[in-house]
Amino acid sequence: MAAGSLLAFSLVALAAPSVHTNFGKTLNASTCNTSGAPIVNVSLKVINDSDSGFGGNAWANDDYVKTIQVWPQADGTNCAIVKYEGQFVTYDGLSPSGNSTVAAGVRGAFEGGYQATFDGTLTPTLPTHGNLGTYDYACDGTFTCNTFDWVSAYFTGNTFFNQPYWAWDYHAGHNGSWVNASTGSSGDITGS
Repeated sequence: MAAGSLLAFSLVALAAPSVHTNFGKTLNASTCNTSGAPIVNVSLKVINDSDSGFGGNAWANDDYVKTIQVWPQADGTNCAIVKYEGQFVTYDGLSPSGNSTVAAGVRGAFEGGYQATFDGTLTPTLPTHGNLGTYDYACDGTFTCNTFDWVSAYFTGNTFFNQPYWAWDYHAGHNGSWVNASTGSSGDITGS
């Protein structure tokens, strides 16, 4: 690759993401039928979760607070708003876009989440309201982890789980910003 092409590629990779999210509008209870109180309204702290990149790699270790709210819908389904807010530290290897590399130890912050519709009957095995404590996913830079399946913890008879909207925004200062969303992805986290 010519030096001019490499410079142009680097500037594109570090440019601000062209995809923008609006969490206030899209990850809001009003996107669900919220005629009553949520039947599930919990939060938990997650540590040591591997974040997936477009190259099929784990590009960062994430620690975050996850908030889960679920409302029953008139058609018998459930609507969930799940939000994440936390920090990440990169692993050495491919960047999240898969188009570059990033060194181990780049730190940043992220937020995001998703809206979901799904079926199932509420049969909780955990408290339906409040803080559930800390869950250590114990990921080691791969996707062999001890994850928490909140749907199974609260619902039985689940046959579908649709996510019409999901998005995560990552910011690492001079190392760039990355948006990974159902509406498109752009930017990157690169460098050392």
